[in-house]
Amino acid sequence: MRKKFLFTLNAACLVFASQITHARHAAILIDAENGNVLHAVEAAQSWYPASLTKMMTLYMTFDALSNGQIHLNDTMHASHHAARQPNSRLGLHYNERITVEEAILAIITRSANDATVVLAEHLSVTEDNFAIRMTAKAHSLGMYNTYFMNATGLPNDWQVTTARDMALLALKLYRNFPEYYDYFSAHSFEFKGRERFGINRFTATYDGAEGMKTGFTCNSGYNLVSSASQNGRRLIGVILGGRTSNERYNLMINQMDHGFSGDYNVVSNLSTLPTDSAGLPPHQLDCAGGGSVHEEHEEYRHRHGHKHHHHHTVKAIKVGAARNKKTITTTHHSRGHHHR
Repeated sequence: MRKKFLFTLNAACLVFASQITHARHAAILIDAENGNVLHAVEAAQSWYPASLTKMMTLYMTFDALSNGQIHLNDTMHASHHAARQPNSRLGLHYNERITVEEAILAIITRSANDATVVLAEHLSVTEDNFAIRMTAKAHSLGMYNTYFMNATGLPNDWQVTTARDMALLALKLYRNFPEYYDYFSAHSFEFKGRERFGINRFTATYDGAEGMKTGFTCNSGYNLVSSASQNGRRLIGVILGGRTSNERYNLMINQMDHGFSGDYNVVSNLSTLPTDSAGLPPHQLDCAGGGSVHEEHEEYRHRHGHKHHHHHTVKAIKVGAARNKKTITTTHHSRGHHHR
C-alpha cells in the first residue's frame, strides 16, 4: 500500500513539474543606449535559439559587407544542400540565383532557411564551416553560453543560447552595423516578381518597432527578439519559450510597454550579468512527437486599413507606419508547415 501511495505521489509530482517546465519562459529587456537591464527572467537559462540563430548569420553577413568581402548585389547560387532545406523557405531550386541583399531580406521577413544556407555557403563554402565561425564570433562578442551547429536554427541538441546572449547580439547588431540595421524593419520584399510578406507581427504592429527576429521549434517554443524606439529611447527585448505565437508577442508587448512607461528599475547591466549558463535547455512544447521543426504560417498583410510598403531596398523601408500596440491575436493558422 505504501509503495502504491509513493508511486502515485511521484507520478503527481512529475505531472506538476512538467506543467511548471511547460509554462516557463526566459526574458530580458535592456536599454540600448547603455546596456542597462530593466527586466530579466531566467536570463542565464540555456535555451534552444531556433531561428534566432539567423541573427548571427546576419551579423556575419553584415561584417563581410563592411569589410568588402562581399557586396549587396553579388549573385549567389543555391546548392543541393540549400535547395533541400525545410520550411520556412523561399522555394529555391538547385543552382537558382539570389543576390546577397535578397537573401538578407528573405531571412528577416520570411526566415527563409534556403536563403540562409546560400549565404552561409557563400561566406564559408560549407554550412558546417560557417557554424564554427559563428560560434567563434559569438564568443568573441561575449556570448559565452552560445554554440551554433548550423546557420538556420534547425534543431540540434548542441545548439544553445541564453536570453542574455541574444540581447547582447541584438545590441551588437545595432551598434556595429548602423548602415544595415534598418533592414530589420522590412515588412516585405519582392523576389521573382512576387511580393513576399513578413511574418513578424511585432515589427508590423508595435509603436516604434524597429524589427529583429522570430524563432520556433517544438523544443524551443516561440522565441522573439525585438527592438523599438519611443520618445528618443531605444529598448531591446528577448522572449524565449512562449507556449504560443501570441504569447511570445504579448510577453514582448508587456515588457516593452512597462519599459517605456518607466515601470522598471535598473536591475543590472548587460556587461555585469552572470555569464554562467543555468541548466540544460528545456524541451518546451510536446508537439508533433517532440521533433517537429515547424511553426504556424502567419503573415501580416496590413489588413484593416493598414498601409503596406511595396519596396525591398533599405532606402525604401518606412518605419512606424500602421502601428498598434494592442494585444496581438492570431488571424490565420496553418499549423505544421513552417520553422522560424
